[in-house]
Amino acid sequence: MEKVFFVLTLLAALGSGLIAGVFFVFSVAIMRALERIPPGVGMWSMQSINIYIFNWKFLGVFLGTGVLCGALAIVGVVQWRPPASVWLIAGGLIYLIGSIGVTVVLNVPMNNALMAADPATPEGQKLWSDYLTNWTFWNHVRTVASLAASGCLVVALSYGRQF
Repeated sequence: MEKVFFVLTLLAALGSGLIAGVFFVFSVAIMRALERIPPGVGMWSMQSINIYIFNWKFLGVFLGTGVLCGALAIVGVVQWRPPASVWLIAGGLIYLIGSIGVTVVLNVPMNNALMAADPATPEGQKLWSDYLTNWTFWNHVRTVASLAASGCLVVALSYGRQF
């Protein structure tokens, strides 16, 4: 059973690190590039990205990591063995709240509003301007949370046989 927990924790650490990387690239490159091009083109590009991101590869890692993090947090509580349990619970909750929670509660509704907007209207362009600021801010939060979760899970791994 120890090996199973080790492998699951390793997969969750790698998954949260990978998602942190995706969010990081959006924050430091993609959103910056989209704000430099004409608003209608930038908005259309992000609408296209929001359609394409719904694929089994991204969602498998994003949501699969969430499932692993939730399971590991439960294991940390049920099989309480500090300090490993503390790091498992922290990593799991940080990912679930800071990555998945922020995505569902904040980023997805902004994406949905963007999808419904017309880039050719003044309202659409105002929404795009606000989107660039607000969506990117919350994406920074998701980046930091996913990276912090990965770090916590790596620390949990360092306690090895205490799972």
